[in-house]
Amino acid sequence: MNRADAIKHFKGITPLAKALGITYEAVRQWGEEIPELRQYQLELVTNGELKAGKKQSAS
Repeated sequence: MNRADAIKHFKGITPLAKALGITYEAVRQWGEEIPELRQYQLELVTNGELKAGKKQSAS
């Protein structure tokens, strides 16, 4: 899953960081691809709306 899709899903970096219990700066340090363990955490907190290991969109 890529960072842009997660940010879009949560409507911003701040809400994304809050959902994961991490800082805004931690999210900003990710590359285009979200670290693997964070992907699984996001899959859990979104009830599967975002899927770990999948490319969501090409936008």
